[in-house]
Amino acid sequence: AVSLDKLFCREIELEDESVLKVYQCETGDVGCVVWDAAIVLAKFLEISARIPAVSQPETTKLRNITLRNKTVVELGAGTGIVGIMAGMLGAEACVTDLEEFIPLMDLNIKENADRIQGAVKARTLKWREDITPFLPHPDYIIFSDCIYYEESLEPLIETISALAGEHTVVLWSYEERTTGNKPELQRRFFEASTKEFAVEEIPQDCQHPVYNSEDIHVLRMKKKCLNSDQVD
Repeated sequence: AVSLDKLFCREIELEDESVLKVYQCETGDVGCVVWDAAIVLAKFLEISARIPAVSQPETTKLRNITLRNKTVVELGAGTGIVGIMAGMLGAEACVTDLEEFIPLMDLNIKENADRIQGAVKARTLKWREDITPFLPHPDYIIFSDCIYYEESLEPLIETISALAGEHTVVLWSYEERTTGNKPELQRRFFEASTKEFAVEEIPQDCQHPVYNSEDIHVLRMKKKCLNSDQVD
């Protein structure tokens, strides 16, 4: 399991002036820390749920995310920050990762329990393994910066495909990386996703005005309808 001996806390200020506390490990794998793309996605969820989109209709559609009383599964959650944010916004959220990350996610759920309006639980899910315990299909699947290792790319794609139902909305974020095999992994993920899903990027002007970046992308996708390639 991830060692909880040496932790440090990052506080994310929320729109209601409360704080989301996220404990991270000083040492460990990539799942032990909060990546910027996760914060950008979490703040996008918050601004979409709490601040009405009052501009053009297209913005309203892209920001039309209702989390209260909805089911949410976060993949590769690591610290659990995005799923915990969903729980704060009223969702019934399940944050998932390898078994070793469960203690860290449980700690972060406990630290934010008084601000969670819905529910958040941590469960083990290894990609490509049986997703039956997570059915029926959730209303939302969320993940952030999971396109990282060559060996986990296909299992991630297969898990999303199996877990997403006809009405499931998949929201995800990633940071552009130009080193090593990262551009190729991102290209392959997009190529595989667009075969089954209609994918569209959330423009920066639809994201949080402070928590956004040109090299961090937020995307929304849904399984293609038989008669349409557009995201509903």
